[in-house]
Amino acid sequence: MKRLFILLILPLFAWSQYHLEPGKRPRSAIDHLHFKNVEDMKRIPQNPAYYARQLRPIPRSRQLSYDREYNRRYFAPWEKGYCIDEPRDELLWMIPFVEKRKIYDAHSRLIPKRTWQRWIRNARMEKLGSVGARAISIRHTDMRAFPTDTPAYRNPWKNTEGFPFDYFQHSELHVNVPLYLSHYSADGKWAFVEAAHANGWVKVRDIALVNDRFVRAFKTGRYMITIKDNLWLMNGKRRVSLIKMSTIFPMDRSGRWLLCASRGPGGVALLQHFKAPSRKLVGLKPLPFTPRNVAKIARELYGEPYGWGGKMMTRDCSATTRDFFAVFGIFLKRNSAKQAKEGHAVSIKGLPKGKKKQAILRKALPFRSMLYVPGHITLYLGRFRNEPVVMHTYWGVRLKDWSKYPLCRTVITTTEPGKELPNIRKRSELINTLQKIITF
Repeated sequence: MKRLFILLILPLFAWSQYHLEPGKRPRSAIDHLHFKNVEDMKRIPQNPAYYARQLRPIPRSRQLSYDREYNRRYFAPWEKGYCIDEPRDELLWMIPFVEKRKIYDAHSRLIPKRTWQRWIRNARMEKLGSVGARAISIRHTDMRAFPTDTPAYRNPWKNTEGFPFDYFQHSELHVNVPLYLSHYSADGKWAFVEAAHANGWVKVRDIALVNDRFVRAFKTGRYMITIKDNLWLMNGKRRVSLIKMSTIFPMDRSGRWLLCASRGPGGVALLQHFKAPSRKLVGLKPLPFTPRNVAKIARELYGEPYGWGGKMMTRDCSATTRDFFAVFGIFLKRNSAKQAKEGHAVSIKGLPKGKKKQAILRKALPFRSMLYVPGHITLYLGRFRNEPVVMHTYWGVRLKDWSKYPLCRTVITTTEPGKELPNIRKRSELINTLQKIITF
């Protein structure tokens, strides 16, 4: 016990070579997607600062209240007696998925029954909650639906069901995310964990176990959050992890150092201290909700390639909204359907196109509202020439043959992107399918 105390506490006072520095996300196959444009991207302002002038700030007292709730939810997996309380069918959705559908790997090869049956056995979902430990992520990592790196595509030959729509890519974890560890895979290489925003399988090497002493040292009550995307956490000259925007680092009690989890002997979490970097890279959470700040954060997200579930260190639509609002102390879950249950919701379902636009212009607040359609969510920026404008990580516009005209990145458009295309499917236009305004 004495040795364990030394391992967990001494690093809090030791000099660390950790630091943050600007960088770039590693290039991947996602960067070679067929990016296209629509007329909106040429005729309306593409700088979020243009719309930030329309901002109605969130009262600071309300923002701080949101932030307290954010912290409560963020650290909830470390609470005594915590357990996964999602419906069993939501936790086990991947089993009927592979049993009832043909799935293909990255080389467009059919994944045989014996392979996915092996994954099911390795997952041991009957052991759910049997370990019940607390843990923390120590690098940016994928959260998978099965304990495997093998991707699962429903139809590699369709641009809506092939790459990058890997159905096993459930979500991703930033560094320093508190976790509840349910159980381990049969091969011991994976752990089924729950974070505040999602649950799934992560590699054991990407997490570390925590105890009461670590939790007390980590939960300082003052937190910095990254406001620049695609930083690198360095240990001297060695890269430790990519750091996405909205990653949280506690400030130590003195306020001079930031804290970061690392993995020590036996998989035990250690705390690394490092000097707080420039305020161009991090800010005190929650960042004030001002025109300048919302424009800066939105600009960091603009142009990011589309990656389903955060595949290859990118974002999908719900990751974009989650990371945007997190900086300002507003917590969102992993997918668009659950995000639509947050904040104050107003239904616009069934309204004619013109009335729907007018309802958005009247009721949505720039940078404080999301517009939701099942399967997709957008950040409302404001108006341009009496048209509602959104920023969203958008795969593409639905065409008459049910394929997509691919945009494949975070773009700024009206609610009718691609309306000039001769073969657009009118009933599937964004404005015709939007159902809710969600406001904070």
